[in-house]
Amino acid sequence: MKKNYHKNTGQKFLLLLSLLLLIPSVFLLANETGAEFLKKEIKDSDARILPYRILLPHNFDTQEKYPLVLFLHGAGERGTDNEKQLIHGSWLFLDQDNRNQFPAIVIFPQCPAEEWWIDTSMLAYLRAGRNIPEDTEFAPSWPMKMVIDLIEDLIKQEIIDQSRMYVMGLSMGGYGTFDILSQRPDWFAAAIPICGGGNSHAVEKYAKNTALWVFHGEKDNVVPVEASRIMVEAIRAAGGNVKYTEYPGVNHNSWDPAFAEPDLLYWLFSHTRQN
Repeated sequence: MKKNYHKNTGQKFLLLLSLLLLIPSVFLLANETGAEFLKKEIKDSDARILPYRILLPHNFDTQEKYPLVLFLHGAGERGTDNEKQLIHGSWLFLDQDNRNQFPAIVIFPQCPAEEWWIDTSMLAYLRAGRNIPEDTEFAPSWPMKMVIDLIEDLIKQEIIDQSRMYVMGLSMGGYGTFDILSQRPDWFAAAIPICGGGNSHAVEKYAKNTALWVFHGEKDNVVPVEASRIMVEAIRAAGGNVKYTEYPGVNHNSWDPAFAEPDLLYWLFSHTRQN
């Protein structure tokens, strides 16, 4: 037993060492302050950069595995400053009571200006609140591909509880939430798309294995409420576990009442994926 232990430990060390050469490792972050979202970035093979912020749990331990929360911002927070993506939603995870009750690794990537979390050919349908044609397939946009690569690297570092991975997003990030569910249907235990929409023909990939709480404002004049209604109807038809909250009279900022829901994080973290 002792010999096997040292062999496994050595293999794990070599894996972690190789990952250190690829991305800014969270093991280096353990020595930094855990009080705020830390600034990081990743670069792909085409030298494109995706900024992101990461929040580690209090008393972060590299020998433990933690839930992961991915938060996808809206179009108004795009850029390269690595700041604007925290405007909406970050306070939920900085709240000390929430940090103590729901220890997790939280990442807020920032989509570059003029880019999208989704394939832009979807936009004409989503902005009109119309169904996307059946049998239409969409590849991830390059920013979404980099988000996927980032998560895959974190998983390789063996600090993510893969049964408790979550995603949430608003507006463009609501689109992105539905999209990453279809791109990686075996990843997420629960998802919270807010004032978003997606490909209703792709829901069968994830509907039965990912719990969803969908939010939208009835009077949304940016993303029509029909975009969420279509998705909810499709998920229910596919036998999925979906909760839908539509706020009467609310415009595009349905994230404000959604974030104020007292059981939002309780609901999110209560779900565990059984693969």
